[in-house]
Amino acid sequence: MRLIHTADWHIGQQFFGYDRRTEHQAFFEWLKRQLQEQEADVLLVAGDVFDSPNPSAESQKMYYRFLREVTAVNPALQIVIIAGNHDSAARLEAPNPLLEEMRISVKGVVKRTPEGTIDFRDLLIPLKQGEETKAWCMAVPYLRQGDYPEAESYGAGIAAMYAALKEEADKLRTPEQAVIAMGHLQASGSDLSADDRSERIIIGGLEAVPPEIFDAGIAYTALGHLHKAQRVSGQDWVRYSGSPLPMSFAEKNYKQGVNLIELEGNRLVAIERLAFEPPVRLLSLPDEPLPLAEVLAVLEELPDGTPAEDSPYLEVKVRVTEPEPSLRYQVEQLLSGKAVRLGPMREFRPGVQREERVVTLEDLQTISPLELAEDVFRQRYQTGLPEHLKKLLTRVIQKTEL
Repeated sequence: MRLIHTADWHIGQQFFGYDRRTEHQAFFEWLKRQLQEQEADVLLVAGDVFDSPNPSAESQKMYYRFLREVTAVNPALQIVIIAGNHDSAARLEAPNPLLEEMRISVKGVVKRTPEGTIDFRDLLIPLKQGEETKAWCMAVPYLRQGDYPEAESYGAGIAAMYAALKEEADKLRTPEQAVIAMGHLQASGSDLSADDRSERIIIGGLEAVPPEIFDAGIAYTALGHLHKAQRVSGQDWVRYSGSPLPMSFAEKNYKQGVNLIELEGNRLVAIERLAFEPPVRLLSLPDEPLPLAEVLAVLEELPDGTPAEDSPYLEVKVRVTEPEPSLRYQVEQLLSGKAVRLGPMREFRPGVQREERVVTLEDLQTISPLELAEDVFRQRYQTGLPEHLKKLLTRVIQKTEL
């Protein structure tokens, strides 16, 4: 049995104000080819299908068009989709009566039995070749409070959830049938993007789950949520597929793609990385932050042209020693007529060791606005407040005191 594992599509993402429909469409066309060429039996989508719980009509149309087209050319293909933290679980599940006719299973909501207990069987999906069940999939969506068994912590609750599901799967499967796990979570020991807040559901990693909960009795664990493709804590069978497109400039050097998994009976026999080359590049210029005049000289060397849907996104890094209100305007003016799309402007200031001290109410009552401004300016730019700014601020303060 051959399975393809993907996740974190984030359909509908606006990348610094730019629409990414053509990029997502390029990925879907590539994925359709891979499913055919690799003769995949199952496609696993491990959450964050959409970038927002309320996706646009255009985003939903793209998603359902892909499902229709891929199942039309691969009628034996089975698809299992779980909801991520960016998805609306109920919205994702709503078309299930229609999707099930296409061999598509979507799990977003953790259902309860009439007695009020978790319906574990509902999250267990038989994976088939033809009409023969070859494996069982523990399709666990992103779990919110109340979705998992009562426990002293989030991690303990998730561990109890997977343990109960594995126990239930062992009741259903034969010795020759493998168990596959899916999840949308942060496993401890994983690499996170440097500045992508979407990967940090709770600040401080309080939701990190130990990878040991996916025991050796599970042939493969298909994870979503982190955008960097990686195996977790050296466990080859526990992997993130990563996102098909970089979601931030911190991810510009990530290697995008999907994981191809091969099973023989109840054993994992091969994992192969299928590389996808995103159609749009991410540029960060210059390589190291420089003063504005030198940055403008670097940008001047960019090729002329009209920005288009395949033009690179550009991050500009500038070293500053004082405020420059017209910074973005100057960069935008220079880039007019250049074949790039301007994204974030990063301002870098020389570092300084700040002295930490407690500021009392009495301190605040004795500090003048000008002294406060001078202190902040010195901390940010490591130099005194320029005389022209000091005079301007003094005039403003005097007017407010009238």
